[in-house]
Amino acid sequence: QVQLVESGGGSVQAGGSLRLSCAAFGWKFTRGCMGWVRQAPNKAREAVAVLDREGYSKYADSVKGRFTISRDSAGNTLYLQMDNLEPADTATYTCAADPVDDWCLNMETWYDHWGQGTQVTVSS
Repeated sequence: QVQLVESGGGSVQAGGSLRLSCAAFGWKFTRGCMGWVRQAPNKAREAVAVLDREGYSKYADSVKGRFTISRDSAGNTLYLQMDNLEPADTATYTCAADPVDDWCLNMETWYDHWGQGTQVTVSS
């Protein structure tokens, strides 16, 4: 059974930074597609950063240059470094993974496995 557990969310002022972590149990972040998806109240779910098994990454335009997705070499943990945060980044952030990666860099959210989510709140 796959379990993804996020940590690192919280409240920060605009311009600040947070680093989200996602620990995997029964899974390795060296296979398939992996990413971070966010959802704000009354807004659609949005993939903000994805990473495929070969290490290629892609970002939503709204976070490009500010967010960085990475994983540890063992594939046990996925990270999202978020810098220069803006109030518009306020959302619940969830890590996700899937064994298939041919759609990965299209920024879809067709993941089989999801974490429980962690709240990020950015104040102005």
